[in-house]
Amino acid sequence: MIRMVEESRRYKIFAGSQSGPLAQNICKLLQKPLSKVNIEHFADGEFAAEFQESVRGQAVYLVQATCPTADNLMELLLMIDAAKRASAAKIIAVIPYFGWARQDRKDRPRVSIGAKLVADMIQVAGADRVITIDLHAEQIQGFFNIPMDSLYGLNTFADYVSGLNLPNLIIASPDEGGSKRAAKFAARLNAPMVMCYKNRQKANEIAEMKVLGDVSGKDVVIIDDIADTAGTLCKAAHLMKENGARTVRAVVCHGLMSGNACERIMNSDLEELVFTDTLLFDTARCPKVKILSVAEPFANTILAIQKHRSIGEFNLNR
Repeated sequence: MIRMVEESRRYKIFAGSQSGPLAQNICKLLQKPLSKVNIEHFADGEFAAEFQESVRGQAVYLVQATCPTADNLMELLLMIDAAKRASAAKIIAVIPYFGWARQDRKDRPRVSIGAKLVADMIQVAGADRVITIDLHAEQIQGFFNIPMDSLYGLNTFADYVSGLNLPNLIIASPDEGGSKRAAKFAARLNAPMVMCYKNRQKANEIAEMKVLGDVSGKDVVIIDDIADTAGTLCKAAHLMKENGARTVRAVVCHGLMSGNACERIMNSDLEELVFTDTLLFDTARCPKVKILSVAEPFANTILAIQKHRSIGEFNLNR
């Protein structure tokens, strides 16, 4: 028994450049120090990863989002390779935001399936397991031939929304693709649900949008997985207001906030935009943004893996 307890402690957590604050919060919950890795940059833009302490015979958790730039993915791959060559017993990629997830199928001729390519790269580099949260498409789990734990941010958001005590709460999905996510969220909060019909002619550009359902006098909470240009959220919020909604706010797991997204949010009908710390974001850029931490579900998952227990035992909403 003593040996099993000692084995459960034989792990270290490292963070890439994109996910340092989240990794610190995970380590704080696990009462472990964040281990040190040096990412050395060269004049030509190349960089290298070097662990500053031994990982031999230990489970290594590498916390790094793989987007918004390709450098973050390459950084993760280099850390995986470094851990493998340093004789780590297990290498677990903890990916708060799994980039390229929107390229999960061949929906047009002569296009790549980016999510599958990224999955292959992570496995070839040497990862033994992947932990992520709120995948854009759940079928991406099937791209991996190693264990993959796909977590959900519903618990975090549900606790926050419940605390708002909105008198006429209704949950909304900004499109058909997010209806399943919205339905789970609505069931968790015991609230009704409506949906937006969205038609795109090309990426990041909405041609048509309609509200399917009655939101008159309601406090609408839109739920989605990604806020990129924020065009969908802002248009959905405007439609809700046009259809008589009392208040409109949005909860989104991954705040990419590309281009002029912050300006759009500030000029929108949204009361607030809530997302998580899966990506770095300075709230000074957009005062309407509130950030919640998902360190707890990640910490619980790491603890469950180390103790060889079911993740469900640690009260995760999976």
